[in-house]
Amino acid sequence: MTTIKDKEFEGERPLFAQHDIRLENVTIHAGESALKECSNIEAVNCRFEGKYPFWHVDGFKVTDCIFTEGARAALWYSHNLEMKSTLVEAPKMFRDMSGIRLKDVKIPNAQETLWHCTGIEAENVSVEHADYIFMHCADINLKNWRQQGNYSFQYCRNVEIHNAVIDSKDAFWNTDGVTVYDTELTGEYLGWYSNNLRLVRCKISGTQPLCYCKNLVLEDCTFDPDSDLAFEESCVDATVNSVITSVKNPTSGIIRAKGYGEIIIDENIKAPADCKIETI
Repeated sequence: MTTIKDKEFEGERPLFAQHDIRLENVTIHAGESALKECSNIEAVNCRFEGKYPFWHVDGFKVTDCIFTEGARAALWYSHNLEMKSTLVEAPKMFRDMSGIRLKDVKIPNAQETLWHCTGIEAENVSVEHADYIFMHCADINLKNWRQQGNYSFQYCRNVEIHNAVIDSKDAFWNTDGVTVYDTELTGEYLGWYSNNLRLVRCKISGTQPLCYCKNLVLEDCTFDPDSDLAFEESCVDATVNSVITSVKNPTSGIIRAKGYGEIIIDENIKAPADCKIETI
């Protein structure tokens, strides 16, 4: 592996089609596609300022680096990334990728990040302004994830989340096979139109959660008082260790809770309309 150390590059494709190189204390200034069509790249203590630095790259490690706002859309159409202890200020990161491992990463401007990606592992990662993060992604495993940003995880498949804080309106819409453990979920319209959504020991807040769901499971969860009009048109098996402010027209299954402020069953309930609602 060739080492490039204490250098600065700029302009169009300065390191195009390079393979088996290690960058140490390198700055990529304004320009485009600095490392396009590369493989087996290591970047340590580097600064990326130009657009699209890693496109069509296979096999790369990024450690203790900074992607400034100018490095937008920095990692697209690439595979087998390991990123550690890195600050990502650039929006629209990670598109059409596979094999992404993130640890101790901060992304303060995460809008439109992680689209059409598969095989994502993240630990101790925080994201802000993360509107539309994880669109159409699959095979995701998150631990100690911290997120602020709406419309997240839409159309995702096969997701497992542990010990997270997720502040997101419209999270988990149209998902299939999502399991969330020990997590705070804040935001309106949680989980609408999902299939096989399972929440375990989660704290839920926000109006109209978990409506239009199929095969919905809640285990030992709690609802904040603002979580009203829950479970409309959902097939649900839920154990809730708190009072639910209101339940509206669940389709089938069973709901167990410590109490209910209001249970709304009206002429709009969908067949089979046989959901059991119990107090524990």
